[in-house]
Amino acid sequence: MKLAIVKISGKSLNDFTKSENGANLIKKLKQEYSSVILIHGGGNLITEWSDKLGLPTSFHKGQRITDSKNMEVTAAVQDGLINSKLNAYLMSNGIQSIGLNGIDMGLFTAEYIDNKLGFVGNPVSNQSFHWLEKLLEDNIVPVFSSVCSDSGGNLMNVNADLFAGAIAKLLKAHTVVFISDVEGVKLNGKFQSSLSIKELHEGLSSGEINNGMIPKINTCINLLTNGIKNIWIGNKLNELNNFESNKGTWIVAQ
Repeated sequence: MKLAIVKISGKSLNDFTKSENGANLIKKLKQEYSSVILIHGGGNLITEWSDKLGLPTSFHKGQRITDSKNMEVTAAVQDGLINSKLNAYLMSNGIQSIGLNGIDMGLFTAEYIDNKLGFVGNPVSNQSFHWLEKLLEDNIVPVFSSVCSDSGGNLMNVNADLFAGAIAKLLKAHTVVFISDVEGVKLNGKFQSSLSIKELHEGLSSGEINNGMIPKINTCINLLTNGIKNIWIGNKLNELNNFESNKGTWIVAQ
């Protein structure tokens, strides 16, 4: 199975669905790869709804601090509203899809990262993924929210970049595409066409790679060390029909 994984950030969702750009990207990838999985975040909309409900929004090392009330908003917005909208968008454009999350069929269990973050975890595979492979074999595009649960059944907020990395490793993806609201990864004051693991570590150490880019870059490093070599970060949806070009940033081993 030659699998492409597309992770789209919450800030890029409107651009993805406001025209045929997002659907055209998925259709093109389906021509080049045997299977495609779409994974989404929901950051800005979760913040917007939290503000309306009078709930605080704060981050630690690029991840959202999530107490029990924030978790309810995260699940409602990301797993409910956003996932349903994306699924409806793909179906309306002739792409067979299904909305899922990390809880479904026991795909992942989330392990807590840091007490400072609350209900935030890393997704750990339960190795029960043959049902997912069957969906891919049937030419269906799974659309994943990154909401998971812990071993006790509590809902957990999992960063969508980390979730994409976990799925990519589980299914041995060929290509992982991160669609963000930035042109690529900026280092030494400018966006780079490619960056190595060494350069990424330097950017993290210097603090030039910061905030929400931290979990994304850590995921990319982890993917490279696990043998997944085709990794791209960018935001030009209308140019992604040829994302192999120098637009955006390729993450490379050396």
